[in-house]
Amino acid sequence: MSLYPAIEPFHADHLKVSDIHSIWFEQSGNEKGKPVVFVHGGPGFGYSPEDRLYFDPAVYRIIIFDQRGAGKSLPTAELKDNNTWALVEDMEKLRIHLGIDKWIVFGGSWGSTLGLTYAIKHPTSVKALILRGIFTLRKSEVDWLYQEGASHIFPDYFDLYAGPIPIDERHDILRAYYKRLTSPDLAVRQLFAKTWSLWEMATIKMYPNPDMMAKVENLEWAAQFAAIECHYFVNDGFYEKDGWILENIGTIREHKIPGVIVQGRYDVICPTKSAYDLHKLWPEADFQLIPDAGHSSKEPGIIKALVDACETFKSL
Repeated sequence: MSLYPAIEPFHADHLKVSDIHSIWFEQSGNEKGKPVVFVHGGPGFGYSPEDRLYFDPAVYRIIIFDQRGAGKSLPTAELKDNNTWALVEDMEKLRIHLGIDKWIVFGGSWGSTLGLTYAIKHPTSVKALILRGIFTLRKSEVDWLYQEGASHIFPDYFDLYAGPIPIDERHDILRAYYKRLTSPDLAVRQLFAKTWSLWEMATIKMYPNPDMMAKVENLEWAAQFAAIECHYFVNDGFYEKDGWILENIGTIREHKIPGVIVQGRYDVICPTKSAYDLHKLWPEADFQLIPDAGHSSKEPGIIKALVDACETFKSL
């Protein structure tokens, strides 16, 4: 299966979710169809129009939203009151606002993190989970990408990422970046947002993709993405303990929520071990290890697996 043809939303709006934040959302596809919510990555990455295309628009009511501070949500790049638990409740507020009983939750990378957390907290709101590029936000996973691990596979791009940080601060690159991404100096924020974002865009596919790397030239997007993402990771995802998601997977199993786990074998951003650990704790889920793919949801094998999962869940 391949992606569906491009479509336009039939409805878009902002939903005020706190005294500070309003999240942007859209709906496309079949207004009376099966509800599915697309949970974007990052955090802070925002949505793109291509995110609508995994779903049959004749069957699905496709809901996409920008998380706090990301994309078209307001205020842009705002870190105050921006945390995992707030995003979980934003999803629930959006579901209720749209009059949806249960929906399929579809998310990759950080979207898998938030999707799993939402399902654990609100299992009766979830009809099924379709997850890609599993990230459970354990310290080992964060350190792999931002401190040491992926650096051994992409040492050239890691040098571009770590290079601007003074040597005496490189023992904790994440915290060094956070200091600069929250600097009062706009030029400093933009410089470090660009180098942070380039590191991820260079490693997102099996082969570095110039079009993905060019995305960092959009400094407004890079500032949103880098600041929000670093804010979450320097705060350990706001979880009460390391490994919280995997420790609580039993809730999903107890509620018999069906799931599909799609993982690229050569995913450098979210290595396969996290997906495999999830698979061992949630054996009822359909685990698909794509042998010739990295992290991106746009890798051909991953596209096919995700679209196939959406086709399977048409019968739910």
